[in-house]
Amino acid sequence: MDIEYVRQRITELRLKRNISEYQLSYDIGHSKNYVHNIVTGYSQPSVKELLYLIEVLGVSPRDFFDEESEFRNPQLAKQIIDGIKELSDEDLIAVLLMIQRLIDK
Repeated sequence: MDIEYVRQRITELRLKRNISEYQLSYDIGHSKNYVHNIVTGYSQPSVKELLYLIEVLGVSPRDFFDEESEFRNPQLAKQIIDGIKELSDEDLIAVLLMIQRLIDK
């Protein structure tokens, strides 16, 4: 994992949420160029600032750093996964069948 990945990931998540660099900078309480300076390599966020930035982008640190994560909405996916943990085997089979039907539409 390198800083280039962090810069690219911030941009990717920001664009998915249709947030400008300026707005994201403002949302985390910094000057308008803060995010721009990070993604262009001019500066690097502290660990604390990066974690806050990740939170504002709406993902967990795990999802931010998981290069394989392809969820369109990581927060919704987490809620679904948390809910599935409470289901019986019979209900899990029903959920699986429903997912397969939705995919095959």
